[in-house]
Amino acid sequence: MRVTWHRLAGITPQPDITAHPLQTTIKYGFGLNFEQPLKDWMGVFGRWGWNEGRHESFVYTEVDETAEIGVAGSGRRWNRKFDRAGLVFVTNGISRDHQEYLALGGAGFLLGDGRLNYGRENIVESYYTVHVWRGIYPSFGVQHIKNPGYNRDRGPVVVPTLRIHLEL
Repeated sequence: MRVTWHRLAGITPQPDITAHPLQTTIKYGFGLNFEQPLKDWMGVFGRWGWNEGRHESFVYTEVDETAEIGVAGSGRRWNRKFDRAGLVFVTNGISRDHQEYLALGGAGFLLGDGRLNYGRENIVESYYTVHVWRGIYPSFGVQHIKNPGYNRDRGPVVVPTLRIHLEL
């Protein structure tokens, strides 16, 4: 963490983002994706994403940088050709500005409890997607999350998952 004047003075001000007038800003980022078949029933995939992490955002989660790599297989090997099973590793991070904001007591829409002992959020997930009927694909899985909320003082936690993919 950076040494700033308020830390030297022994002051730990809690940021108040509502004290500033609402203004339009531009938030930018990038994302890359790859999928590579290895056999007719199995392949690897990966994703990488980054945004500048200096502006408030409201998205499904608070991530400024992410990398993911995984392997997925088709149920063709066990006579369920529309099913899929996979294993994924994900690592997420937030920018220095975002870290400092949370460490000073700031709160995002999901993060912030007054202190932050920063550590990258690392996730290992396994999942199974089953084709149950005409475009209905529930997916069941489990995630092991180290440093949830980017905080080394939290976790690890194990989270069961359920997703539903519908094709209408």
